[in-house]
Amino acid sequence: MTTYKSVIRLRMSAHDAHYGGNLVDGARMLQLFGDVATELLIQRDGDEGLFKAYDMVEFMAPVYAGDYIEAVGEIVAEGNTSRKMKFEARKIIAPRPDICDSAADVLAEPVVVCRATGTCVTPKNCQRK
Repeated sequence: MTTYKSVIRLRMSAHDAHYGGNLVDGARMLQLFGDVATELLIQRDGDEGLFKAYDMVEFMAPVYAGDYIEAVGEIVAEGNTSRKMKFEARKIIAPRPDICDSAADVLAEPVVVCRATGTCVTPKNCQRK
């Protein structure tokens, strides 16, 4: 089986903050995983496909506005139309408001903030590869 992988990096904004203290809603990580899944399906099938279900979601650390998140995923198993995937979101840069409003640190070790597994489907008539 060919290995298909995807990486998305972006900064969480004040718009992403949903709770007090600039805490970002965990659902935002799932939205990133959905984007990663779409890229994986395009690589594999030439089609965006559909996200069918998450089998497991584990929130492991808080995410705040200003954090840079790297969302990664890969296809780990395939059926005729189904694609089993695993995902991980990692904090790679964190703001340092204790120093000044624009200070930030690249983390020596990324902090895993969320993991998930799920299944996507690309209908046979939409598969081009």
